[in-house]
Amino acid sequence: MDLLSSAYGATSDDDDADAGGTDATPTPSWAVTSFSPAAAAPPPLKRPRWEPLPYLPPPPHPVPQPAPPFRAGPPPASIASGRYVSKRERALLAASRSPAESPSPHPPSGAGEVGSAAHLLASAGMDHTVHVFNVWSKGNTTARVFKFHTSAVKDMRWSLNGFSLLSGGLDCSLRLVDVEKGKEIKVFKEDQAVEVVKFNPSNSNLFLSGGSKGSLRLWDIRSGLVTKEYQRSLGTILDIEFSSDGKQFICSTDTSRSNISENSIIIWDTLRQVPLSNQVYTEAYTCPCVRYHPFEASFVAQSNGNYIAMFSARSPFRLNKYMRYEGHGVWGFPIKCNFSFSGKELASGSSDGCIYFYDYKSSRLLSKIEAFKEPCTDVAYHPVMPNNSKSALQHQRHPAGNPGVEYRIWIVY
Repeated sequence: MDLLSSAYGATSDDDDADAGGTDATPTPSWAVTSFSPAAAAPPPLKRPRWEPLPYLPPPPHPVPQPAPPFRAGPPPASIASGRYVSKRERALLAASRSPAESPSPHPPSGAGEVGSAAHLLASAGMDHTVHVFNVWSKGNTTARVFKFHTSAVKDMRWSLNGFSLLSGGLDCSLRLVDVEKGKEIKVFKEDQAVEVVKFNPSNSNLFLSGGSKGSLRLWDIRSGLVTKEYQRSLGTILDIEFSSDGKQFICSTDTSRSNISENSIIIWDTLRQVPLSNQVYTEAYTCPCVRYHPFEASFVAQSNGNYIAMFSARSPFRLNKYMRYEGHGVWGFPIKCNFSFSGKELASGSSDGCIYFYDYKSSRLLSKIEAFKEPCTDVAYHPVMPNNSKSALQHQRHPAGNPGVEYRIWIVY
């Protein structure tokens, strides 16, 4: 009987924790000297009910970074051996541990999976050719020269795997070539001069083309046929940009002939082939470039009014009237702009030959680089070293004569 009284009179570990963490053992009921009803010991404490742990939201997914070298650290703090550990204590201990406390010698998933063409730079020229350069070569930088087009090449894009190039030009054709073998894979015929091409980020077999007659077509590489066509009596397509999931895309058109400025920027639904909005930008300027922000629900448009405008990427796609990126010049040139991979900076070419870097949040001018004497029409961040290698710059010479293309790599610390 004494053993039963002792067992039921003592509290458990969970009772100690709920009572403030004291280690004092309560006096058992059999130790009471008086057996009168008034001095009888209270009934034994009941074990507290189980309570679910509070919901802890998962930590945000960071941008994949190369893992640091593995270093053996001190073992994680644990409860002293020989002591009973309740389920609640084990759950709280597991929740309090951070993933950083258990380093792994293996890099995170996605690290080091950059395409093999990260050191290559491609250019489309007015001399009917597409050049591929090795930017790290100290000698002959020309790796490939493709001469499959019969007229000027207006735009080109790397495939998502980095092994092929898609180009379109004034010969009303789109040509897909294998960079490694130097062979033409497939030819897509158009009824208009091709001005711009863009791969669908969610499906590497689909790409979008826009031309001089205002037609937008979605092509399938496997069949070589048009799967969808987007018609709205538009002017020349100046630029197109897919959303990150590929469900929507923005097109910028030349509205100088129709005098209808509300069609200068149109947001399309990719599957339904219907415009979600065509009254996004109502100012009397064309926009040679549109770019989605890599993370936030917004996009920017380079305006011939010598500024970059910001818009919401959600319906009703309103213009932010209080945010403009000013200081550079456009003046009718096809000046492009691009976001950094972190989305914190916005870089733009300029008609004065300089590169301008803006802070995305405040639109403040961060720095300016004097790159060329003629207009700098395009700027892009390096895919492998986004923090210190700012751009692969396209410089298009516009004066009469033999136009050429010059590329330069700039390092900014």
